[in-house]
This record gives sequence, C-alpha cells and structure tokens, in this order.
Amino acid sequence: MSALTPTPSFIVADDHPMVRDALALALRAAFPKSEVALAGTLDEASAAIAARPDVDLVILDLDMPGMQGLVGVSALRASYPSAPLVIVSATRNAAAMRQVVEMGAAGFIPKSAPMEEIIASVRAVMRGEIVLPPSAGDALSSTDADLATRAARMTPQQHRVFALMAEGKPNKIIAYDMQIGEATVKAHVTEILRKMGVHSRTQAIVLAQRLALDPGAPPPAPIADEA
Repeated sequence: MSALTPTPSFIVADDHPMVRDALALALRAAFPKSEVALAGTLDEASAAIAARPDVDLVILDLDMPGMQGLVGVSALRASYPSAPLVIVSATRNAAAMRQVVEMGAAGFIPKSAPMEEIIASVRAVMRGEIVLPPSAGDALSSTDADLATRAARMTPQQHRVFALMAEGKPNKIIAYDMQIGEATVKAHVTEILRKMGVHSRTQAIVLAQRLALDPGAPPPAPIADEA
C-alpha cells in the first residue's frame, strides 16, 4: 500500500486479547483515521480478510488456534495472495522468521519489541520494505526455501488437511472435523504427499513439524499410513 493512504485498514490476528487490544490501540494512535479489525483464530483471520479484500495490512501471530505455525501462513497466502501480511510473534525460531518472507509475508516483527519499534516496523512494511530482526540471521538455506515453496503449492483445503495430519489425526477424524467425505480426505492426502515430494504420511508429518512454530516440539505419535 502507499504510505499516503488517508484511512489505512488493518487486521490484527492474535489469540491473546491483551496483546491484540494493545496492538489495535497503538495502530489507532499511530494512524488516527485507521480501521482495525480483530481476530483470534486462523478461521477468524480468514473471515476478516474475506470481508475486507482491500485490507492494507494483516498483522498475524503464528501461535494461535488453527495456525499450525507456518502452515497457517502458507494457507492464508494461498487463499488471499494479494493481502499484505506481516508476522508479529513471540517465537525465537530464526528459520521461521526467514521462512515467513519466503512464503510471501512482508516480514517478521518480534512480539518482545517495544511498541514504538513495532509501529516503526509496520510503517516500514507499509512503505513496501521487508522487515526482519537481526536475530533472523542469514538468508534461508536452500532446504528451508524448498520446503516453504512446496508448502505454498497446496490449496487452502489441503493446508487444512495437512494441519490436521500434523496433529496426528487419521483420515476418518479429519473427514469428521472438516465435514467432508473420507474419500475426499484420501484424495487430498495423496496430493499433499505429491506436492511435498514424500511417499508416506509419516514423512509428510515430519515436514509439517518443520513448518510448525516450535521446532523442538515432540513429533506426533506414529499412525498407520492411510493414503
């Protein structure tokens, strides 16, 4: 967007009400004529973007219901490729910070940064700059970049199936959660395996864990391959 936009619009997506409200208050103070919509889950963020297709900036937390870390970022990029995104998160995962840019976000802002620094970074993003903290380190490794690119090829519904797979849910439960047929889930799983370049459900889940917020989290319990 242009910094000259007289009434910028924002979506602040974070599941912690105090953080969400503080960001909204700071944005309204920094941009007096701005409009700020709030969301607390990935589904709410998606609905907010759908209702505001011309939103100037979506400020997104990685660790909120439905996100599955970077899987959620990629899902939003697939559903709304023109919506400007910036991540404001507490994660200290340097690879995740770099991967959000690879996935099409305008940058990463640490949630621990002072509010004036967060607003300064928001202004930079709105001028068209890419923002990353020094702790993000060097550019993405070729492996990380390739993983981010592969994940970005999935459709929104495939991302949802992928996220539920990462939670260790079998096809039958995924079908129930998504209110779709089990055969449809199996078809999605087959496409997910193809797009991620793996041959088994377990391999796909390992990659999903690499795209998730906490790289140190234990992997899900092994489950039988169903696709």
